[in-house]
Amino acid sequence: MIDTIEKDENIISEEEAAQYDRQIRLWGLDAQKRLRGSRVLLVGLRGLGAEVAKNLILAGVKALTLLDHEQVTEESRRAQFLIPVDADGQNQATASLERAQFLNPMVEVKADTDQVESKPDDFFLQFDAPRRATQCVFNLALRISISKQEKPKVVKSSEESNDGPEVKKPKIDLNETTMVKKTSSFCSLKEALEVDWTTEEAQRIFKRTPPDYFLLQVLLKFRTDKGRDPHSASFAEDSQLLLQIRDDLLESMGVNPELLHDNFASYCFSEMAPVCAVVGGVLGQEIVKALSQRDAPHRNFFFFDGLKGNGIVDYFGAK
Repeated sequence: MIDTIEKDENIISEEEAAQYDRQIRLWGLDAQKRLRGSRVLLVGLRGLGAEVAKNLILAGVKALTLLDHEQVTEESRRAQFLIPVDADGQNQATASLERAQFLNPMVEVKADTDQVESKPDDFFLQFDAPRRATQCVFNLALRISISKQEKPKVVKSSEESNDGPEVKKPKIDLNETTMVKKTSSFCSLKEALEVDWTTEEAQRIFKRTPPDYFLLQVLLKFRTDKGRDPHSASFAEDSQLLLQIRDDLLESMGVNPELLHDNFASYCFSEMAPVCAVVGGVLGQEIVKALSQRDAPHRNFFFFDGLKGNGIVDYFGAK
Protein backbone atom coordinates (compact mmCIF):
# COMPACT_ATOMS: atom_id res chain seq x y z
CA MET A 1 0.00 0.00 0.00
CA ILE A 2 1.42 3.41 -1.03
CA ASP A 3 0.23 6.43 0.92
CA THR A 4 -0.85 9.62 -0.82
CA ILE A 5 2.19 11.84 -1.30
CA GLU A 6 2.10 15.64 -1.34
CA LYS A 7 4.92 18.08 -1.99
CA ASP A 8 4.68 21.65 -3.26
CA GLU A 9 0.96 21.10 -3.91
CA ASN A 10 1.80 18.33 -6.38
CA ILE A 11 -0.08 15.24 -5.25
CA ILE A 12 0.37 11.67 -6.39
CA SER A 13 -2.48 9.48 -5.20
CA GLU A 14 -2.38 5.77 -4.54
CA GLU A 15 -4.10 5.21 -7.88
CA GLU A 16 -1.51 7.29 -9.71
CA ALA A 17 1.35 5.63 -7.87
CA ALA A 18 0.04 2.26 -9.06
CA GLN A 19 -0.48 3.57 -12.61
CA TYR A 20 3.03 5.00 -12.84
CA ASP A 21 4.76 2.34 -10.75
CA ARG A 22 7.10 1.24 -13.54
CA GLN A 23 8.07 4.83 -14.35
CA ILE A 24 8.64 5.70 -10.71
CA ARG A 25 10.98 2.73 -10.43
CA LEU A 26 12.76 3.89 -13.58
CA TRP A 27 13.31 7.58 -12.94
CA GLY A 28 12.23 8.10 -9.34
CA LEU A 29 9.29 9.53 -7.43
CA ASP A 30 10.48 13.14 -7.47
CA ALA A 31 10.82 13.09 -11.25
CA GLN A 32 7.31 11.65 -11.60
CA LYS A 33 5.94 14.34 -9.29
CA ARG A 34 7.51 17.05 -11.44
CA LEU A 35 5.94 15.45 -14.51
CA ARG A 36 2.59 15.29 -12.70
CA GLY A 37 2.74 19.04 -12.13
CA SER A 38 3.59 19.99 -15.72
CA ARG A 39 1.31 21.62 -18.28
CA VAL A 40 2.43 21.13 -21.89
CA LEU A 41 1.40 22.75 -25.16
CA LEU A 42 1.64 20.65 -28.33
CA VAL A 43 1.17 22.40 -31.66
CA GLY A 44 0.22 20.21 -34.63
CA LEU A 45 -1.73 16.96 -34.62
CA ARG A 46 -0.47 15.14 -37.68
CA GLY A 47 1.55 11.93 -37.52
CA LEU A 48 4.42 13.23 -35.40
CA GLY A 49 2.17 15.28 -33.14
CA ALA A 50 -0.01 12.27 -32.37
CA GLU A 51 3.01 10.18 -31.37
CA VAL A 52 4.31 12.91 -29.07
CA ALA A 53 0.86 13.36 -27.53
CA LYS A 54 0.59 9.63 -26.83
CA ASN A 55 3.98 9.50 -25.11
CA LEU A 56 3.33 12.54 -22.91
CA ILE A 57 -0.13 11.35 -21.88
CA LEU A 58 1.16 7.90 -20.95
CA ALA A 59 4.10 9.47 -19.09
CA GLY A 60 1.62 11.26 -16.84
CA VAL A 61 1.90 15.02 -17.29
CA LYS A 62 -0.74 17.05 -15.48
CA ALA A 63 -2.29 18.61 -18.58
CA LEU A 64 -1.76 18.57 -22.34
CA THR A 65 -3.26 21.11 -24.73
CA LEU A 66 -3.56 19.99 -28.36
CA LEU A 67 -3.44 23.07 -30.59
CA ASP A 68 -4.31 22.71 -34.27
CA HIS A 69 -6.60 24.78 -36.50
CA GLU A 70 -6.49 22.52 -39.57
CA GLN A 71 -9.21 20.17 -40.74
CA VAL A 72 -8.90 16.41 -41.02
CA THR A 73 -8.14 15.13 -44.51
CA GLU A 74 -7.79 11.59 -45.76
CA GLU A 75 -4.02 12.03 -45.80
CA SER A 76 -3.77 13.40 -42.24
CA ARG A 77 -6.18 10.73 -40.95
CA ARG A 78 -4.00 7.98 -42.38
CA ALA A 79 -0.88 9.56 -40.89
CA GLN A 80 -1.99 9.27 -37.26
CA PHE A 81 -4.00 6.94 -35.04
CA LEU A 82 -5.92 9.36 -32.80
CA ILE A 83 -8.34 10.47 -35.53
CA PRO A 84 -11.39 8.23 -36.17
CA VAL A 85 -12.03 7.01 -39.71
CA ASP A 86 -15.23 9.07 -40.02
CA ALA A 87 -13.71 12.41 -38.93
CA ASP A 88 -12.93 13.93 -42.35
CA GLY A 89 -13.69 17.66 -42.29
CA GLN A 90 -13.53 17.96 -38.51
CA ASN A 91 -10.86 19.92 -36.69
CA GLN A 92 -7.74 17.79 -36.14
CA ALA A 93 -7.30 18.66 -32.47
CA THR A 94 -10.97 18.09 -31.65
CA ALA A 95 -11.06 14.83 -33.61
CA SER A 96 -8.00 13.57 -31.73
CA LEU A 97 -9.28 14.52 -28.28
CA GLU A 98 -11.39 11.49 -27.34
CA ARG A 99 -8.82 8.83 -28.15
CA ALA A 100 -6.05 10.92 -26.61
CA GLN A 101 -7.97 11.25 -23.36
CA PHE A 102 -8.75 7.53 -23.34
CA LEU A 103 -5.03 6.76 -23.16
CA ASN A 104 -4.86 8.08 -19.59
CA PRO A 105 -7.89 9.52 -17.77
CA MET A 106 -5.57 10.98 -15.12
CA VAL A 107 -4.23 13.55 -17.59
CA GLU A 108 -6.27 16.62 -18.44
CA VAL A 109 -6.33 16.78 -22.25
CA LYS A 110 -7.78 19.83 -24.04
CA ALA A 111 -8.27 20.74 -27.69
CA ASP A 112 -7.67 24.27 -28.97
CA THR A 113 -8.81 25.01 -32.53
CA ASP A 114 -7.28 28.49 -32.86
CA GLN A 115 -4.40 29.33 -35.16
CA VAL A 116 -1.19 29.37 -33.15
CA GLU A 117 -0.15 32.56 -34.96
CA SER A 118 -3.13 34.35 -33.41
CA LYS A 119 -2.04 33.57 -29.86
CA PRO A 120 -0.47 36.42 -27.84
CA ASP A 121 2.89 35.87 -26.22
CA ASP A 122 1.39 35.57 -22.74
CA PHE A 123 -0.67 32.58 -23.91
CA PHE A 124 2.49 30.47 -24.00
CA LEU A 125 3.50 31.47 -20.47
CA GLN A 126 0.77 29.30 -18.92
CA PHE A 127 2.64 26.20 -20.09
CA ASP A 128 5.79 24.70 -18.70
CA ALA A 129 8.82 24.59 -20.96
CA PRO A 130 9.44 22.81 -23.21
CA ARG A 131 6.62 23.78 -25.54
CA ARG A 132 6.57 21.66 -28.67
CA ALA A 133 5.59 22.74 -32.17
CA THR A 134 5.51 20.17 -34.97
CA GLN A 135 4.05 22.32 -37.76
CA CYS A 136 5.30 25.91 -37.42
CA VAL A 137 6.95 28.47 -39.66
CA PHE A 138 10.41 29.67 -38.69
CA ASN A 139 9.47 32.93 -36.94
CA LEU A 140 6.73 31.27 -34.93
CA ALA A 141 9.03 28.46 -33.85
CA LEU A 142 11.42 31.11 -32.52
CA ARG A 143 8.63 32.63 -30.41
CA ILE A 144 7.86 29.45 -28.53
CA SER A 145 11.35 27.90 -28.38
CA ILE A 146 13.43 27.69 -25.22
CA SER A 147 17.15 28.26 -24.71
CA LYS A 148 18.09 26.35 -21.60
CA GLN A 149 17.01 23.80 -19.03
CA GLU A 150 18.17 23.18 -15.48
CA LYS A 151 18.31 19.89 -13.62
CA PRO A 152 19.49 18.74 -10.22
CA LYS A 153 22.15 16.08 -10.20
CA VAL A 154 23.05 13.64 -7.44
CA VAL A 155 26.79 13.15 -7.08
CA LYS A 156 29.00 11.47 -4.55
CA SER A 157 30.69 14.05 -2.36
CA SER A 158 33.99 12.40 -3.23
CA GLU A 159 33.63 13.77 -6.75
CA GLU A 160 33.91 17.34 -5.46
CA SER A 161 37.59 16.98 -4.47
CA ASN A 162 39.45 15.32 -7.29
CA ASP A 163 42.52 17.50 -7.69
CA GLY A 164 45.70 18.09 -5.74
CA PRO A 165 48.05 15.58 -4.09
CA GLU A 166 46.38 12.55 -2.56
CA VAL A 167 47.77 13.34 0.89
CA LYS A 168 46.04 16.74 0.92
CA LYS A 169 42.58 15.41 0.15
CA PRO A 170 40.18 15.61 3.06
CA LYS A 171 38.75 12.46 4.52
CA ILE A 172 35.38 11.78 2.94
CA ASP A 173 32.56 9.51 3.92
CA LEU A 174 31.93 7.55 0.71
CA ASN A 175 28.42 6.76 1.89
CA GLU A 176 27.52 10.43 2.05
CA THR A 177 25.59 11.88 -0.88
CA THR A 178 25.39 15.58 -1.72
CA MET A 179 22.79 17.29 -3.91
CA VAL A 180 24.42 19.59 -6.45
CA LYS A 181 22.46 21.74 -8.87
CA LYS A 182 23.81 21.48 -12.38
CA THR A 183 22.85 23.84 -15.19
CA SER A 184 22.73 22.64 -18.80
CA SER A 185 22.77 25.53 -21.27
CA PHE A 186 21.42 25.35 -24.81
CA CYS A 187 21.82 27.91 -27.55
CA SER A 188 18.66 29.45 -28.96
CA LEU A 189 16.90 27.95 -31.97
CA LYS A 190 17.68 31.13 -33.87
CA GLU A 191 21.39 30.79 -33.19
CA ALA A 192 21.40 27.11 -34.11
CA LEU A 193 19.71 27.76 -37.45
CA GLU A 194 21.75 30.84 -38.37
CA VAL A 195 25.26 29.41 -38.29
CA ASP A 196 27.72 31.38 -40.43
CA TRP A 197 29.15 28.61 -42.58
CA THR A 198 31.87 30.88 -44.02
CA THR A 199 33.82 31.01 -40.76
CA GLU A 200 36.82 28.77 -40.07
CA GLU A 201 35.12 27.16 -37.09
CA ALA A 202 32.05 26.28 -39.16
CA GLN A 203 34.22 24.89 -41.93
CA ARG A 204 35.85 22.56 -39.43
CA ILE A 205 32.54 20.99 -38.45
CA PHE A 206 31.02 21.04 -41.93
CA LYS A 207 32.27 17.59 -42.93
CA ARG A 208 30.54 15.95 -39.98
CA THR A 209 27.36 17.99 -40.38
CA PRO A 210 24.49 15.77 -41.60
CA PRO A 211 22.78 16.97 -44.81
CA ASP A 212 19.52 16.72 -42.84
CA TYR A 213 20.42 20.03 -41.18
CA PHE A 214 20.30 21.80 -44.52
CA LEU A 215 17.19 19.87 -45.57
CA LEU A 216 15.52 21.21 -42.44
CA GLN A 217 16.44 24.73 -43.52
CA VAL A 218 14.87 24.16 -46.95
CA LEU A 219 11.63 22.80 -45.47
CA LEU A 220 11.38 25.68 -42.98
CA LYS A 221 11.85 28.16 -45.83
CA PHE A 222 9.18 26.40 -47.91
CA ARG A 223 6.75 26.44 -44.97
CA THR A 224 7.45 30.12 -44.30
CA ASP A 225 6.95 31.11 -47.94
CA LYS A 226 3.88 28.97 -48.66
CA GLY A 227 2.30 28.73 -45.22
CA ARG A 228 2.10 24.94 -45.54
CA ASP A 229 4.16 21.83 -46.13
CA PRO A 230 4.69 20.32 -49.62
CA HIS A 231 1.48 18.66 -50.76
CA SER A 232 1.02 15.69 -53.05
CA ALA A 233 -1.83 17.45 -54.90
CA SER A 234 0.74 19.97 -56.20
CA PHE A 235 3.68 17.58 -56.47
CA ALA A 236 5.21 18.97 -59.68
CA GLU A 237 4.95 22.60 -58.63
CA ASP A 238 6.14 22.02 -55.08
CA SER A 239 9.05 19.83 -56.21
CA GLN A 240 10.36 22.61 -58.42
CA LEU A 241 9.95 25.12 -55.63
CA LEU A 242 11.86 22.90 -53.22
CA LEU A 243 14.73 22.62 -55.69
CA GLN A 244 14.74 26.39 -56.24
CA ILE A 245 14.75 27.06 -52.50
CA ARG A 246 17.61 24.59 -52.08
CA ASP A 247 19.68 26.34 -54.73
CA ASP A 248 19.02 29.87 -53.46
CA LEU A 249 19.25 29.12 -49.76
CA LEU A 250 22.36 26.95 -49.74
CA GLU A 251 24.20 29.33 -52.06
CA SER A 252 23.36 32.22 -49.73
CA MET A 253 24.80 30.16 -46.87
CA GLY A 254 28.01 29.47 -48.77
CA VAL A 255 27.17 25.79 -49.17
CA ASN A 256 27.16 23.82 -52.43
CA PRO A 257 23.52 23.02 -53.35
CA GLU A 258 24.66 19.61 -54.62
CA LEU A 259 24.94 18.61 -50.97
CA LEU A 260 21.24 17.79 -51.29
CA HIS A 261 20.68 15.54 -54.29
CA ASP A 262 17.74 16.44 -56.54
CA ASN A 263 15.79 13.39 -55.38
CA PHE A 264 15.46 14.84 -51.86
CA ALA A 265 12.32 16.66 -53.01
CA SER A 266 10.41 13.43 -53.60
CA TYR A 267 10.70 12.51 -49.90
CA CYS A 268 9.09 15.71 -48.59
CA PHE A 269 5.43 15.07 -49.37
CA SER A 270 4.11 12.80 -46.62
CA GLU A 271 4.69 11.54 -43.12
CA MET A 272 5.71 7.90 -42.80
CA ALA A 273 4.04 6.32 -39.76
CA PRO A 274 7.13 4.27 -38.73
CA VAL A 275 9.32 7.37 -38.89
CA CYS A 276 6.78 9.35 -36.85
CA ALA A 277 6.82 6.58 -34.24
CA VAL A 278 10.61 6.67 -33.91
CA VAL A 279 10.97 10.46 -33.90
CA GLY A 280 7.91 10.86 -31.68
CA GLY A 281 9.40 8.41 -29.20
CA VAL A 282 12.69 10.30 -29.08
CA LEU A 283 10.99 13.70 -28.85
CA GLY A 284 8.60 12.50 -26.18
CA GLN A 285 11.49 11.18 -24.11
CA GLU A 286 13.37 14.47 -24.45
CA ILE A 287 10.33 16.37 -23.18
CA VAL A 288 10.05 13.98 -20.24
CA LYS A 289 13.74 14.57 -19.45
CA ALA A 290 13.26 18.34 -19.41
CA LEU A 291 10.05 18.30 -17.38
CA SER A 292 11.16 15.71 -14.84
CA GLN A 293 14.69 17.18 -14.58
CA ARG A 294 15.91 13.59 -14.48
CA ASP A 295 18.48 13.91 -17.28
CA ALA A 296 19.62 16.64 -19.63
CA PRO A 297 17.88 16.62 -23.05
CA HIS A 298 19.82 16.14 -26.29
CA ARG A 299 22.06 19.03 -27.19
CA ASN A 300 20.52 20.09 -29.51
CA PHE A 301 19.30 18.42 -32.80
CA PHE A 302 18.14 14.89 -33.48
CA PHE A 303 17.98 13.90 -37.15
CA PHE A 304 16.45 10.64 -38.32
CA ASP A 305 16.93 9.23 -41.81
CA GLY A 306 13.86 7.17 -42.64
CA LEU A 307 15.54 5.62 -45.67
CA LYS A 308 18.63 4.42 -43.81
CA GLY A 309 16.78 3.79 -40.56
CA ASN A 310 19.30 5.57 -38.33
CA GLY A 311 19.42 8.73 -36.25
CA ILE A 312 22.09 11.15 -35.13
CA VAL A 313 22.40 13.83 -32.45
CA ASP A 314 24.35 16.91 -33.45
CA TYR A 315 25.05 20.33 -31.94
CA PHE A 316 25.00 23.73 -33.61
CA GLY A 317 25.60 27.17 -32.17
CA ALA A 318 28.10 28.71 -29.79
CA LYS A 319 30.11 26.25 -27.71
